[in-house]
Amino acid sequence: MLRLGRLVKVVLLSDNPTELINSRVMNTNHRKPPARARRSTAGANPAAATADAPLFDPVEREPAYIRVSSAIEAKILSRSLRGGDVLPAETELAQQFRVHRSTVREALRQLESAGLVTRPPGAKRMVVSRPHAAKVSSGMRHALVLHDVTFVDVWEAMMVIEPEVAALAAARRTQTDLDALTRAAEAFRGCPKDDPNAVDVVAEFFQAMGAASRNQVLVLAKQSLTDALAPSLARMIDTVPQARQRIADAQRRIITAVRDKNAEEARKWMSKHVRDFQRGYELAGISPDTPISV
Repeated sequence: MLRLGRLVKVVLLSDNPTELINSRVMNTNHRKPPARARRSTAGANPAAATADAPLFDPVEREPAYIRVSSAIEAKILSRSLRGGDVLPAETELAQQFRVHRSTVREALRQLESAGLVTRPPGAKRMVVSRPHAAKVSSGMRHALVLHDVTFVDVWEAMMVIEPEVAALAAARRTQTDLDALTRAAEAFRGCPKDDPNAVDVVAEFFQAMGAASRNQVLVLAKQSLTDALAPSLARMIDTVPQARQRIADAQRRIITAVRDKNAEEARKWMSKHVRDFQRGYELAGISPDTPISV
């Protein structure tokens, strides 16, 4: 209204009102569009839209029991909680985490499944534990199967690991280790033909050798390989007539080298023993490219 009144006043005082009004109209038509219009045209530009996009995606919200489980797991892996330590009762954990007791119970169930905690028989509270080698091996074996690992892949890995494990066992073994190796070898020789447990006894021999090496990394690594090889090894033992005798002879010579603490001899015979597996698979008609199975 103020602008309109000012315009009327100017027109009334002007000598040529018509010319003045036309010039005002032309000036109005040549004005720049308002800021809002300019912003709307910029929004149609794909480059500008990309520049305005957020750099990060929203963080996914995890269930409370996973956060509780992760917090306890972090304490265990940082060694703030060690094997044998007793965890607080469920009610106390619920108070500390400020969650329901059912949430704590589900978190503990997940940790127990991972082998990080266990409940001793008759106990009311969970105890921190170490995952057993068999549990670690099971998870690793499943991963090998899902990655389509073949017999030759496992065999090559065993050719690298097993001879060195035997050499370490010869240097570090105790009488208890030697007794365990001897029992496993005797058990294999006593297995009747077509005994499905024969392959398990072969695995026990390799496990006893790993224990004698005193290297936990090698123990965990080699057990998963032995377990992965077991199904096809059982087929080879039952198919190739001389397989049992050759395995028994190799075990006897390896035990002798370990007993004498002759690392080089133990390495040599274990290398021959594992190499013999490949020949046995060929005689059994098992292709080296056969994927391993559970």
